[in-house]
Amino acid sequence: MSQPMVPAARGRLPLHRRPPVLIATGAARLIVTLKPHRIRRVLSMVRRGAAPATTSEALAAREAVVTLSARCAGEGCLQRSVATALLCRMRGVWPDWCTGVRTAPFRAHAWVEADGLPVGEPRRGEFHRMMVVPVLPPKEPAGKAALRGRR
Repeated sequence: MSQPMVPAARGRLPLHRRPPVLIATGAARLIVTLKPHRIRRVLSMVRRGAAPATTSEALAAREAVVTLSARCAGEGCLQRSVATALLCRMRGVWPDWCTGVRTAPFRAHAWVEADGLPVGEPRRGEFHRMMVVPVLPPKEPAGKAALRGRR
């Protein structure tokens, strides 16, 4: 995307917490080479069965990704957002993955949201959402759905 960004401050991540982050950033690097509709399709399949991510869970995943990946810490918002979503999914949760634009001046950006708010983004609400892969609502047990249909 084209959102200019100052590289985030990078800390240290303990060795035992690095493998899942490296897997997520590596997978994200491959996924972002796909066409946009295929990125959405891949992320839609990956999100299945995940609970909604809280803001703190999504922020922790984003910080871990930024800590280990220089590309994600800089201007790689697409890879950063995909890696954050994948790392959240490895932890059993899913944030809303979003891409969008603003028009004056034109900028494209990708980010994750939790509880309806962008996670770790310096400016909120500047971008119009164009593509979203939201968390799926929990499925009802089959018996409840059948009972509701009879009423």
